[in-house]
Amino acid sequence: MLAGLTIMPVTLPDSWTCPMTNKFRTPGYHPLRKLNVIRSGLHIAVVTDISVAYKVILSIPVLGVSFFFRQWVDFSLILLAMGLMLISELFNSALEVLCDFVEPQRNEQIRIVKDIAAASAGLSILVWAVILILESIRLLQLR
Repeated sequence: MLAGLTIMPVTLPDSWTCPMTNKFRTPGYHPLRKLNVIRSGLHIAVVTDISVAYKVILSIPVLGVSFFFRQWVDFSLILLAMGLMLISELFNSALEVLCDFVEPQRNEQIRIVKDIAAASAGLSILVWAVILILESIRLLQLR
């Protein structure tokens, strides 16, 4: 009992199914299928969105150099910044596609949602760029 309120248990009808289940797939946990979905989503993002592709292309050489020089803290920091940037870019791209699907016409609320998503992606890109530049300069000084 919370401040005079009683929490009643909820009973679901027998016909209710979880909305997250897909009726076209077999039930259960399939890690290989999940990895395939991840690979497919990354492939679509890198191939169709140039803003994702060029950031991955810029990050990989710096990541490789830090790995080559065994600068593990630098490697971890670059990997973390790259992951943050990719996650926010993927969410931004997915949200834009969803907004365009839901409302194909120009809509002020959709514009606000897209602007907020773009701002979050922009902040992560700023953090990624600063880390990439600073780490590149630091790794060049190791030579």
